[in-house]
Amino acid sequence: MGESILKLKDVAVFQGENLVLNDISLEIKKGEFVYLIGKTGSGKSSFMKTLYGDLPLKEGDGKIVDFDLKTLKERDIPYLRRKLGVVFQDFKLLPDRNINNNLLFVLKATGWKNKSEMDAKIEEVLGKVGMKTKGFKFPHELSGGEQQRIAIARALLNDPELILADEPTGNLDPQTSVEVMKVLQDINKTGRTILMATHDYALILKYPSKTLKCDGNKVFEVIQKAV
Repeated sequence: MGESILKLKDVAVFQGENLVLNDISLEIKKGEFVYLIGKTGSGKSSFMKTLYGDLPLKEGDGKIVDFDLKTLKERDIPYLRRKLGVVFQDFKLLPDRNINNNLLFVLKATGWKNKSEMDAKIEEVLGKVGMKTKGFKFPHELSGGEQQRIAIARALLNDPELILADEPTGNLDPQTSVEVMKVLQDINKTGRTILMATHDYALILKYPSKTLKCDGNKVFEVIQKAV
């Protein structure tokens, strides 16, 4: 495996003043597909939020896509997020505009200016998730699985080095979850690194990969048994 995309050493994760996770040391290399598992309330979301700059790193050392989380300033967060793609459980699409305009909004917010380049990029990412013909639809006109594909397309807009997917199949039925998972697998095969928080063990059995677990205020690698 190649270079390190994420490296944490002796990291503690806080939500406000409350210690959520402690003593985390781990590394994710470029091109890996890594699961983050753990019960609801075990700290998965807080861990993810620390990685994309929503929660400050107060203790320990952390580096993600060449950004130092310990010294990360408020003004650096938009630049960090350009190198990360974040996929949320609840899609977070803007309901008052169609899919093309949802994606356009993100491009403009991250500094794109050229209209034809933006249009080409939107077409490219929609193609990658099999949604090329849906750009003129509004979010409410799409199924949950389709909305999640759009959310993944949005995460790809700035060619991120790392995709953080926080329970991306949490609101989907099993069949749709598998379809969304296949999209993520295909993206991973192009060399993108993916860290996916999930409690869907059926998916992990179907697509085994390196697995980290949140449990007892710790995050550690789980060695998967052959099924």
